[in-house]
Amino acid sequence: MKYNFEFDDKLKVCFIGAGGHSFRNVYPTFQYAPVDLAAICDVDGERAAAYARQFGARASYTDYREMLEKEKPDAVFIVTAYHPDGRVQATDIALDALKAGVHVWMEKPTAASAAEVRQLMQASQEHNRFVMTGLKKVFFPAIAKVKEIISSPEFGTPSSIYVRYPQSMPELSRRADLRNLTGLLDHIYHPGAVLHYLMGKIGTMSYQREPFSGGSVTTFRFLSGAVGTLHMTAGSSVSSPLERVEVIGGGCNVVADNGVKVTYYRKASLPPYGRAASYLVDDQAAPLHWEPEFSLGQLYNKNIFYLGYVPEVLHFCESVLAGKPPRKGTLEDSLEIVKLFEAYRCTPEGETAVINES
Repeated sequence: MKYNFEFDDKLKVCFIGAGGHSFRNVYPTFQYAPVDLAAICDVDGERAAAYARQFGARASYTDYREMLEKEKPDAVFIVTAYHPDGRVQATDIALDALKAGVHVWMEKPTAASAAEVRQLMQASQEHNRFVMTGLKKVFFPAIAKVKEIISSPEFGTPSSIYVRYPQSMPELSRRADLRNLTGLLDHIYHPGAVLHYLMGKIGTMSYQREPFSGGSVTTFRFLSGAVGTLHMTAGSSVSSPLERVEVIGGGCNVVADNGVKVTYYRKASLPPYGRAASYLVDDQAAPLHWEPEFSLGQLYNKNIFYLGYVPEVLHFCESVLAGKPPRKGTLEDSLEIVKLFEAYRCTPEGETAVINES
């Protein structure tokens, strides 16, 4: 891993947004990416200036259009909030940046509708500029390891998946108003990204919702033929591990717990029932387990690494510098996730929604 000062070629970038999330998790990634931070913009001018001092930008602005015109960056990072009607502010800003000839990295959610994502796709193609969304879950080292394992010949065909994620959803009658769905829109990009990354496009989905906390259980049929479940565990304790992912293959399965622990249960022979004196299997078939230690001052112990922030920013920067579109966090990925969001928004529980035709 290189540090910022060790890169020979850097992107001139501007940043739109000076909020708490970006302060904690996005600006710090620039220590490890080929980035020359030229300017920061926020509607709060004092905050923009303070962030510029903190992170070494040479200028600050309150009007992002003025910033793009004057600075002429290679790329822009966008971490903003929502319009009063519940739409995503970054969607419109990204369109303006593309028109200005600037590559775009934007925090999720990309947009609140499939139509808006398709508008971004058209603008990206028209202006020959890349757009990448910060789908951090697919850059988790743990999830990347799961993907590597389930793609191996010995794992066999991924046949089913279980994803646990703590998220509530309002009753159907309230979902027509986008303002009531900010929480769902903001967070469905996380499990949605994992489902799409590991299993491909969803064909159909159906869910049941409980009325006590707004939690739900969704079943999926993927275009591959595999099936899956998303358990949105609203009402679970905040002191418990938040997430779990398990993929089943051909006599194998792999589990990612709490975003950092990975266990690969390899294919093993079942011992004779009623005759086995030991639960231990042969070393060649024994489970493999990975989890970090948190004692050393290593980069992998920083949350911006094991939560995927540095890998996703680095992937974007390297893609732009190479003149090649990003492979992860693409608008095509975002389109599939927002299709899932729209299915939740419009489909009554118990009914089947078709997300992609087989």
